[in-house]
Amino acid sequence: MKRVFFLVALILCTAFISRAKVSPAPIFADNMVLQQKADAALWGKARPNSKLVITTTWSKAKTVVKADTEGKWFTRISTPEAGGPYEITFNDGEKLTLKNILVGEVWICAGQSNMAQQMKGYMGQPVEGAADIISEANAAVPIRSCNLARKMAFTPEEDCDATWYVNDPAGVAEASAAAYFFARKIHTVLGVPVGIINVSWGSTAIESWMNPVLLEKEFAEEIDLSHLKNRKLPEVKPHQTASVLYNGMLHSIIPFTAKGFLWYQGCHNRMRYEQYKRLQPAFVKMLREEWGDENMPFYFTQIAPYQYNDPDKPHAGYMMWAQAQTLKMIPHSGMATTHDVGEKVCIHPAKKKPVGDRLAYLALANDYGIKGIDAIAPMPAAFEFKEGAAFVTFDCGKMGLGPINQELGCFELAGEDRVFHPAVAVVQKDRKSILVSSPEVSNPIAVRYGMKNWSKATLFNNFGIPASPFRSDDWE
Repeated sequence: MKRVFFLVALILCTAFISRAKVSPAPIFADNMVLQQKADAALWGKARPNSKLVITTTWSKAKTVVKADTEGKWFTRISTPEAGGPYEITFNDGEKLTLKNILVGEVWICAGQSNMAQQMKGYMGQPVEGAADIISEANAAVPIRSCNLARKMAFTPEEDCDATWYVNDPAGVAEASAAAYFFARKIHTVLGVPVGIINVSWGSTAIESWMNPVLLEKEFAEEIDLSHLKNRKLPEVKPHQTASVLYNGMLHSIIPFTAKGFLWYQGCHNRMRYEQYKRLQPAFVKMLREEWGDENMPFYFTQIAPYQYNDPDKPHAGYMMWAQAQTLKMIPHSGMATTHDVGEKVCIHPAKKKPVGDRLAYLALANDYGIKGIDAIAPMPAAFEFKEGAAFVTFDCGKMGLGPINQELGCFELAGEDRVFHPAVAVVQKDRKSILVSSPEVSNPIAVRYGMKNWSKATLFNNFGIPASPFRSDDWE
């Protein structure tokens, strides 16, 4: 009898000790990067009603926080200028220490498969240049990547498994390619540690990542949320349904302190391009509200050309233009154009470096004070039709458009009959405008550029950044 009592007591004691151990949220782990010069958010679990003392090796200060009746706690700690490695110790009667922590610039990177695609590529779909970068990776280089596990949920989850990787070959292979090239450029220019948190899942819609409360309030007549109430997901591609990835993944890292947000998504919404012009601004507003930063930078990647079910259909082009139009609706945003890196027969372009670099140019110019490059893709500012041609004026930076003295394809003109015909464009002497003409359209009233699923870029700024596909009309 005594033996049985002893065993029961031992089990209960072990269970108590297990519950007593402080547990930061999974996003906080060895090898992580915290945002520099910030009041960085920290949260997790401990013994109910217990006092938790947090200390760091970069400061003599102590942070004391009390867990609530469920053992949940939340606090903020002041971070220094970029540097490391450091340690953070949590003590609620039992100590836990996180090691090899860097302080620098942190960016949250989310979206669908072209953000999810790792440096090691997909089977049969490599990332250009990845082999050299992976093989030469050095753990001493202060770039760290974090991947969140894929997880769906009907209600907002507090935890989602997260893994932080150092910059060795095995770690770089697991990093999001687009995000890693971004981080590499930021680190090269600024010389500080960079952390990228990859929160992505292939073939997902933007509404999969949106708060169900927001969707119910603003899109209830358009987006089905019944699966959240009846707790039943479709058997085919359940991860595409509204809010399940916000609940299962994104919510678990709110409000991890970061510099900004990178977004690469849109293919799954391309047939609803007009709706996307409302969804993406609502999504960004949601992010900024939940992170508590109304000026949080938001940089996104325009979808790349791809044949889909018919290369001549216009829907990808329409979507690219819809994405471009959201720039005027979202303060402190920017778009990396990819019209020149798409692949006709592969939806996952191998050229991820231009994507990461162009996102980095936007951040460097807008958030880090780096001057000298026209980071913004050329965007049409005005359309004029006269003398049997279309004149399009662009916002295109100080150095203007290029190339000059060439006839550029991928343009179309239409007259009163609304039938589009191939046209050519020529950059004008001011390098801010183009003249578009076609022998088949004597009196044009509409001009388009790149309005197909598959098209090739011909118009760039002086730094090789492609202009966004566009159209002057709004015809179906």
